Amino acid sequence: MEDIIHQGYVRSDIRDNGIAHLAFYHPNHNSLPSHLLQALVDALRTLGEDTGVRVIVLRSDEHKTFCAGASFDELVAIHDVETSNRFFSGFGRVLNAMRTCPKIIVGRIHGKAVGGGVGLAAGTDYCMASCYASVRLSELAVGFGPFVIGPAVERKIGKAAFCQMALNPSEWQTAAWAKEKGLFQEVFDTVEQLDAYIEHFTQQLCSYHPDALRELKHIFWQGTEHWEQLLPERAAISGRLALSDFSRRAIEAFKKKA
Repeated sequence: MEDIIHQGYVRSDIRDNGIAHLAFYHPNHNSLPSHLLQALVDALRTLGEDTGVRVIVLRSDEHKTFCAGASFDELVAIHDVETSNRFFSGFGRVLNAMRTCPKIIVGRIHGKAVGGGVGLAAGTDYCMASCYASVRLSELAVGFGPFVIGPAVERKIGKAAFCQMALNPSEWQTAAWAKEKGLFQEVFDTVEQLDAYIEHFTQQLCSYHPDALRELKHIFWQGTEHWEQLLPERAAISGRLALSDFSRRAIEAFKKKA
């Protein structure tokens, strides 16, 4: 059990009403190493094929942070291009799984989201947050950029706001800012209010024709079919940059401050 907790987990809880809560956890601020990213991909595919599931709620557990992004502990151990590319493709595979999942995915962002965590929020179909859910794209500060998650974030908040976040890697944007830009649809004063509204909203979704929701999901994501090729190409950019001496020094300095 201690080993499982140390490595984190991905869990699916399918409730009687057809609402599936897909939760992840990692002791390091809910960061997502490769094995958890793959577990999310597998879970999304399974839930998407399950006829008893009507709606999926994506959430994280236990920690005050929603998601700290990719695992720097894993990244610093990588020394070859192939492994680096595979590492950065992790969030791309999750985003493509979210995009192609036939079920509506509702995001529950209870706390801060950094880097890939912002990408996960952007990959949901409808995203709700607490007022504690500040967001930041920190990638440029450690030698690369938000290349893989960029298409998903830009799709939600627009190019100008994406540029603002990408070029200010040390600057937190508030949950209110994220709502204004379209990343979040609703922001609540407390996590309790957030959970209460998600329960209400998902129950409402379950009362609608499942085929209508499936068709809407398809329409929502029209024009993103090329992401199957685009996101791996973007991962290769990050993979190359992350192996540079500049990035190595920046990552080590970042880890010492964390």
